[in-house]
Amino acid sequence: MAKAEAEIGLKVGDLAPEFSVSASDGSTARLSELRGKVVILYFYPKDDTPGCTKEACAFRDIYDQFTKRGAVVLGVSTDPVKSHVKFTEKFKLPFPLLADESKAIVEAYKVWGEKTFMGRKYMGTHRVTYLIGRDGRILDVWTKVKPEEHAAEVLAALG
Repeated sequence: MAKAEAEIGLKVGDLAPEFSVSASDGSTARLSELRGKVVILYFYPKDDTPGCTKEACAFRDIYDQFTKRGAVVLGVSTDPVKSHVKFTEKFKLPFPLLADESKAIVEAYKVWGEKTFMGRKYMGTHRVTYLIGRDGRILDVWTKVKPEEHAAEVLAALG
């Protein structure tokens, strides 16, 4: 099981917060409609940037193995739907990306916060993934994510 940092993210056993938000596939994604399924909810900073592209493509490359295990993959960032559509088309992502422009989801899941890049501090989305069980409770949390290796790590946790 991955260790969660105290200041970032929810904890194993917590009830995953509900959301209702526009997705890249034109749907409205609601966590409540996925009850009974295992959900991989991965948060990433920005569409079509090096690390985020590596992570999304890693999930894409083994996506069929997630679906064979009955898991749903959802990516979340604060980018708008239009950006998500371009990103999913460019890299042929088979799963929806959720557009959290209001920051309601990133705040509810405690992944929005101060970040530092090249000595500059700013507010942004931390790269965190939640594995949500069929009952809506968090089964696992990853707060230290290596984009190119992470999808395989999540798949291993599914057994």
